Amino acid sequence: MKKQLLQVLTIAGFISLFGACQNAPEGENAQSPAESTEQAPASGGQSAISDDVSQPNVVKVAIGSKDHTTLVKAVQAAELVDALSNNGPFTVFAPTNAAFDALPPGTVETLLKPENKDKLQNVLYNHVLVGVFKAESLQDGQTITMFGGAKVKVSLKDGKVYLGNSAILASVPASNGLVHVVDAVLQ
Repeated sequence: MKKQLLQVLTIAGFISLFGACQNAPEGENAQSPAESTEQAPASGGQSAISDDVSQPNVVKVAIGSKDHTTLVKAVQAAELVDALSNNGPFTVFAPTNAAFDALPPGTVETLLKPENKDKLQNVLYNHVLVGVFKAESLQDGQTITMFGGAKVKVSLKDGKVYLGNSAILASVPASNGLVHVVDAVLQ
């Protein structure tokens, strides 16, 4: 008897709940977007996420280096900050300011113009590999194909790893890959 009574009360509760929902005036129980406590996702992409605790990503590694201000300007002008802030993993060969200064006069300024964004993106893509490639894993005579399609030959000389004419000076781990500091712009 108790079991039957419990079943009847449970069914009656569902019916009254269902009926109340069906008979409520439109919008009475609805929550307007202004009343919602849920926040909309922040715009600005992955780079807009603030995190001062975790290891920096490849972009933040470059931003934190006084020797890579030209590279940072180029990544910003090419609108690649969000792309390179994503999970990756990426291996970035990051030319120093001196490497950019060694290019023919006017090259950097020309590439930074808005109308040359596609060319600049291609130059930068040819400094990126998808995946993590440590310097010690690169082999003498190996040819690697960069994200932008350029083929670069690896060589080992005097204990240094070179990509074309560019030597890897240092390597910095990042949350989404690895940054190799290089002394020349890859061509």
